[in-house]
Amino acid sequence: MEYCIFTEPQQGYSYDDQLAIALAAERHGFDAFFRSDHYLRMGDGDPRPGPTDAWTTLAGLARETTDIRLGTLVSSVTYRYPGVLAIQVAQVDAMSNGRAELGLGTGWFEREHRAYGIPFPDKRFALLEEQLEVVTGLWTTPDGETFSHEGAHYRLEDAPALPKPVQSPLPVIVGGGGPRRTPAIAARFATEYNIGFVDEPTVADKFATVSAACERIDRDPASLKRSVALTTLAGTPADVRRHAAALGRDVADISPDSHFMGDASVIAEKVHRLVELGAERIYFQLFDLGDLDHLEYLGSEVLPLLPR
Repeated sequence: MEYCIFTEPQQGYSYDDQLAIALAAERHGFDAFFRSDHYLRMGDGDPRPGPTDAWTTLAGLARETTDIRLGTLVSSVTYRYPGVLAIQVAQVDAMSNGRAELGLGTGWFEREHRAYGIPFPDKRFALLEEQLEVVTGLWTTPDGETFSHEGAHYRLEDAPALPKPVQSPLPVIVGGGGPRRTPAIAARFATEYNIGFVDEPTVADKFATVSAACERIDRDPASLKRSVALTTLAGTPADVRRHAAALGRDVADISPDSHFMGDASVIAEKVHRLVELGAERIYFQLFDLGDLDHLEYLGSEVLPLLPR
C-alpha cells in the first residue's frame, strides 16, 4: 500500500508553500507528493500569489527532497505538446533520481483556458490517447533509434527520443469515471488507474470496469495499480469544521461517503474498506496548504493505523 498527499496549489499557494508540504509529507513517511495542474483558482477568493506551473514546481521539489515520489494528478493534454511533455517529465525523473510520475487527462476547466489563451477543443479524448502514444513511444524507443509518429493531431519526424527517464517504465496514471473510453485508455497505456471523489460502491464498479477493459486486450488486470483520491477533512469535530470552512462549505453539506472525514479511526476504517475493494494507493487531497497541522495529524495519527 502507498499513501500520497495530493494538493491544489492553484487555490493560492506559492512554491514555498508546496515545498513545506512536500518536506513535511516526506518527513512523516508518505510515499508521494502530488499536485494538480491548473492555472486558475476555482471558486471565489483572492487568487494571489497566482498559479505555479506543475512541472516547473516538481523540478524544484526534485532537488529539495530525497525519497518522496513526485507527480501530477493530473496534467491536461491541452497545456503541452506531447514531445515537450515527454522531455519535461523525463528531466524531472532524472533530477529526482527516478521519482517522477505522470498523471495525464483530458482537462475540464474551460475558464482557465480562456483566461490564458489556451485552446480548449470540444473533443479531447483523442488528444489524450494520441499524447500517450507519443509520450510512451518516445520513452520506449531503443537507444540509438529515432521515433516518428503520424497522427490526427501530432506529427513527429525522426525525433531522437531523448532524454530517457530513469525509470522504465515511468509510472503513467489515467483516471476518471467514464464508462468506456477512460478504462480502455487506462488498460492500454497506464500503470495506474485512479478514481476520485466517489463513494465505495462506485469505486468497486469502476475497478471492475477497468479490469474488464484489461481483459479485453489480454492484459492481466493485476498489472494495473488501482488508486482512490478523496478530499480529506481529518481530526476532531472542530478540526473538520475548520477544514470545511477552508473549502467554503458547511460540514452538513459534505458527505462522508465520498470524503475522508473524521478522526483517525474513522479514516483508517474507510481506508481498510477501500483496500478490500482493491485499492493499492490512497491520495489524501488537501486544499489548505497553509495548514501544516492537518498534514501533521494525518502523519502522526492516521498513517500508523493504515495497512501496509
